[in-house]
Amino acid sequence: MNGLIQGVKGLLSFLSAPLIGALSDVWGRKSFLLLTVFFTCAPIPLMKISPWWYFAVISVSGVFAVTFSVVFAYVADITQEHERSMAYGLVSATFAASLVTSPAIGAYLGRVYGDSLVVVLATAIALLDICFILVAVPESLPEKMRPASWGAPISWEQADPFASLKKVGQDSIVLLICITVFLSYLPEAGQYSSFFLYLRQIMKFSPESVAAFIAVLGILSIIAQTIVLSLLMRSIGNKNTILLGLGFQILQLAWYGFGSEPWMMWAAGAVAAMSSITFPAVSALVSRTADADQQGVVQGMITGIRGLCNGLGPALYGFIFYIFHVELKELPITGTDLGTNTSPQHHFEQNSIIPGPPFLFGACSVLLALLVALFIPEHTNLSLRSSSWRKHCGSHSHPHSTQAPGEAKEPLLQDTNV
Repeated sequence: MNGLIQGVKGLLSFLSAPLIGALSDVWGRKSFLLLTVFFTCAPIPLMKISPWWYFAVISVSGVFAVTFSVVFAYVADITQEHERSMAYGLVSATFAASLVTSPAIGAYLGRVYGDSLVVVLATAIALLDICFILVAVPESLPEKMRPASWGAPISWEQADPFASLKKVGQDSIVLLICITVFLSYLPEAGQYSSFFLYLRQIMKFSPESVAAFIAVLGILSIIAQTIVLSLLMRSIGNKNTILLGLGFQILQLAWYGFGSEPWMMWAAGAVAAMSSITFPAVSALVSRTADADQQGVVQGMITGIRGLCNGLGPALYGFIFYIFHVELKELPITGTDLGTNTSPQHHFEQNSIIPGPPFLFGACSVLLALLVALFIPEHTNLSLRSSSWRKHCGSHSHPHSTQAPGEAKEPLLQDTNV
């Protein structure tokens, strides 16, 4: 059921993220930030009201639950080019901090006070977030870019979710970046869905050990995505930072795949924190390459691909675990789970040379992403791309103007009609 929900939600995010980003380029970021946050949090109270409504709403919410594309476009609006990698790192780090602390907090509160309190508290935090956006978050898109666009009609060509996909193949840089994101995030999404259960089932971590693992991983990820990322971007450049992050991800997945001792998982977790620098570095590269009025659509495309991976990754990992007869089932917490597990057979149950087969498949996928990323140019000639785009600017200015044959090949990152 979870795989079906995530699959539907991921597919809808994949189709809608570029469109939401493009509309935010026209109508402003704040309204779409409010919309995406609301639909991301809307399913939470339904967990206690009706499970089936929860399943339905969380699936459909994928259409609007693409907060990252709007947030990263917002960051691009308010920062200079040399500041963006650090800003994207901060955004990713705060997301990582919430992602790694909230499961432990929720599990503790649910065990002590019951699940109802967890749902009520999560709903209250979501409402507080929406109020914060309404009251404290200003509009980031410059006023001069909005008034002329508010009354402009949106054609089907602009609203077509497949239009951006058609443009991907016409711009080699965007195509390479999208393939890199897909191949690197697919195993990461699958890892999120199963890894902590894998620690308990196969590596025999206690619940407290899993919570401590999450906390340490979160702290290291925050350090990596702020201090380390900033130093790397200044010293070795954007592209080399991406390659280094992918290299750490390959090492981490291979270590997870072959690791059979708890200490190996802890060491691989430290490497995993370093691999978290990849996505903010990719977002900084895309933002640097795009024009100011196209930040939403390009960030939306990257977010959409991540959404597709969120749907495919868990299904892929589950299928590979099934093929290799590694059964992951949630076990009830017993008194013996709460202490340190000192059983001599605590390493792993399966008579298998490879405890975690999906992680090795993931490492191969990231290796392909690394090979693709090698072809991404470090410095794109923005002046030539921009001047090429401006030559056709006059014909784009009128909705009924005819399109010259050469304009069909216009690169995505310079096409204002998306």
